[in-house]
Amino acid sequence: MEEKSEKEKRIRAITRLYYSNPKIIEALLRFSKDREVVPRYFEGFGKRPDALQYPSDIQELVNKGATSFHCSEELWNDPLGINNEMSQEQFNELRKGWDLLIDIDSPYLDLSKIAAKLVIKALEYHNIKNCGIKYSGSKGFHIILPWKAFPEEFQGKKTKDMFPEWPRAITEYLFSWINPIFMKEAGKIMTFEKKDDKIKIFCINCDRESQKGIITKFNCPVCGLKAERKEVKVKKRLRCMNGNCPGILEVIDEKEYYYCDYCKDPDNEKLQLNSERHPEDFREKRGEDISEHAKFDLVLVAPRHLFRMPYSLHEKTSFSSVVIKKEDIENFAPRDANPMNIKILDFYPECEEREAEKLLSQALSWKQDKQIIEEKVDKQYYKNYKTEGDDKDRVYEEIKAEDVREDYYPEPIKKLLLGLQDGRKRGLFVLLTFFKSLNFFPEKINDKIREWNKKNPIPLKEGYVKSQIDWHLKQKKKILPPNYDNDAFYKDLGLIDKRPEVKNPIVDVARKIRKNK
Repeated sequence: MEEKSEKEKRIRAITRLYYSNPKIIEALLRFSKDREVVPRYFEGFGKRPDALQYPSDIQELVNKGATSFHCSEELWNDPLGINNEMSQEQFNELRKGWDLLIDIDSPYLDLSKIAAKLVIKALEYHNIKNCGIKYSGSKGFHIILPWKAFPEEFQGKKTKDMFPEWPRAITEYLFSWINPIFMKEAGKIMTFEKKDDKIKIFCINCDRESQKGIITKFNCPVCGLKAERKEVKVKKRLRCMNGNCPGILEVIDEKEYYYCDYCKDPDNEKLQLNSERHPEDFREKRGEDISEHAKFDLVLVAPRHLFRMPYSLHEKTSFSSVVIKKEDIENFAPRDANPMNIKILDFYPECEEREAEKLLSQALSWKQDKQIIEEKVDKQYYKNYKTEGDDKDRVYEEIKAEDVREDYYPEPIKKLLLGLQDGRKRGLFVLLTFFKSLNFFPEKINDKIREWNKKNPIPLKEGYVKSQIDWHLKQKKKILPPNYDNDAFYKDLGLIDKRPEVKNPIVDVARKIRKNK
């Protein structure tokens, strides 16, 4: 057995003394009501499900080596009754509610302070008068809005059953609300050594980097005809286009413009959205985006995810996850979380019933509008994807499924199969066309897709997955996966850094099969 590090010895010594404090035990036990609670043993978590029922439970776990305690956002009728084999309906039956828990995390505590204050202001704007705030124990803050603040039913649905969709929508909405102000405030205090200080232009509709083009203006010195052309490479003399005019066009001006590969011009669907016709749809970014340094941990809003309990220790810093007041955020310092010198405050505020109804309503409305835009963008992705390669790379010969081994899968496909945080619908499209092009049996395709969806931090809904599998299996025409040069399906999903030598994933597999034979 490896000898314990000096740091671990120190943390464990503090742990035994800290958790012997009756006030700490009482605070942990009070907050644990109806929650799944799991101890952490320095580097690893304990068994699940677990819960705290008596003060002796905490002391017993500490004696076994527990260094911190983590709990669920979800509130349960019986936390010990949770089973991984349960269906979604069974989870909903067992769940009695959920708290909104916003995790603000950043490499810089000062940026987390800015974000925390802005979130609280945003909540207050939405009629929220009561929320709890605590230090994470490292460089962030947790803000909680109790279950009581939400209506039991909304838009014909039981609110308790809408986890994690609704709390996630609220968190995303709040982030979009504060982000412009946050970037401005963060820019006042932060300086970065920028690796790339070049201005980049982004489409505000899909938030993707735009492409640059050239508009060339011509003039005919004979008849005076003026004309504009996009993407014209002037390598030879161009004759005037005005009837029988013998003039040769002269280049009088060239200027740059930007266009989006994914969005169509709202006034003319045949055209791509560009900065000449719609300059208001494009914005600049220079160098490093400050907003990347303070973010909401959206992964936290997930089924059975845990967060550090108020007044639990943090293994890496040995600080306590102390509760603070909103007016103390500005001057808060980690030394205020010294486990040997803290004051106990209640993290779970007393709130009014339906206090968060306005926040929920506006967040869901915003989310619906956002989804409509995303669906339009996705539709354009599918409409424009390319399947044809060069003649030498065309793969119309039949691949036998029994010849395909998993180690033949291209690296981007292997990476995709590990699961996606964002772009899951596009990822599903790639996998369905990939497996079907390999002539896998329907049962195998179904199993592969289901296995992949479970690995996604937030899986796609069952109905959507089933409908997509059914549609692809009914298609008689061969649909190859998108080519690697289609950034929307590979680069933008973080599956490739540079394009592979071949054009299509199926070409990659076919070559490996031929090489093996």
